[in-house]
Amino acid sequence: MDASTARPNPGHAAISDNSHPGDGPRGGGCPAFASEGAEGPADTLYYWDYLDLDRLLQAQRPKSAVAGDPQHDEHLFICVHQTAELWFKQILVELESVLAIFDRLGGAEESLPSVLARLERIDQIVRLLIVHLDVLETMTPLDFLDFRGFLVPASGFQSVQFRLIENRFGLRADDRLRVEGQCYAATLRSDHAARVEDSEAAPSLLDRVESWLAAFPHVRTAAFDFPAAYRQAVVALHEGERARIADGLAGQDVLRRKRLKGFDSGARKFEAVLDRAGWDADVAQGRRRLSYDAFMAALFITSYRDEARLHLPSRVLTALVDIDESFTVWRQRHALLAHRMLGRQTGTAGSGYAYLDETAKRYKAFKDLFDISTYLVPRSALPPLPTDARHALGFRHAS
Repeated sequence: MDASTARPNPGHAAISDNSHPGDGPRGGGCPAFASEGAEGPADTLYYWDYLDLDRLLQAQRPKSAVAGDPQHDEHLFICVHQTAELWFKQILVELESVLAIFDRLGGAEESLPSVLARLERIDQIVRLLIVHLDVLETMTPLDFLDFRGFLVPASGFQSVQFRLIENRFGLRADDRLRVEGQCYAATLRSDHAARVEDSEAAPSLLDRVESWLAAFPHVRTAAFDFPAAYRQAVVALHEGERARIADGLAGQDVLRRKRLKGFDSGARKFEAVLDRAGWDADVAQGRRRLSYDAFMAALFITSYRDEARLHLPSRVLTALVDIDESFTVWRQRHALLAHRMLGRQTGTAGSGYAYLDETAKRYKAFKDLFDISTYLVPRSALPPLPTDARHALGFRHAS
């Protein structure tokens, strides 16, 4: 018997294995279910009411049924999308909390455990949304066609909450694809369009992370200048590797030239972080998002992540990449689902497989963090930290 058919006795074993009818809360019992007679007091909080299930479970209204031609799988379609919107709301709750923490504390060390916990929760929610698509794929394309006509012109493309997530996370309006020549807000109701457009102008998570990284201590100190030391290490590493290739293939001119050409091509990628002016030009032209100082801080944190005080910052950067990656996978799965259900047809709002597939390739707010691996050098080649710098990055206890 479930909660929809019977009101449980407050203090019942369903609430706590250690409670008994007629007892108050004991052991692991919940005070909200303290027993006062068979049914409890009139103001006792009840599970069904707490979750407002009368409204929630009446929110599935298949249009095919309203039209007198009920199609079984439309109920599944609605449930999956409503559930996704509930999770989108939770993502926004977590995201706004992270932004508030950055606004209040600016990424101070004591704020990072809460920031990390919320970011990791967002990533887990997105991973769960990916699994939801497995459930939706139990519906066949023919099943979908049975009720698709009742949906027009509504579309998941009009998910206001998802657009808010993208904007608050850091996706720029200029990076968005246009659908049939229109911007993404053109299909939204006017009040919803105003909300998403306002969110474009508000500081995003990327903005807050950029500010935190740009002001990150330890990157340049009296004891250690990471950008300068890193430059020397890269130059020495590349000179040594080039010499090894040349010496190791002496007398094999064709192979040596081929290997050196490949090596030089890879080495030239480091010029981006060895030339601040070039990096600044890329930022100005929109090719990069993080400022030079912010990116060098991220590279520093990643390179020396084994130092005690850099472990949490490193995990925060990893969580940001994880979320971007999970959203990419979700977009890819969404594109595959659209292809599977619609083939090459466009969706009800004009988007379709090709559009969704392209968003998976392009929509990454923290793509600069993905690029960090390009510029890593082996631990053995990293500039050694001076004693003062190492002490500043460690947890030392007074003797």
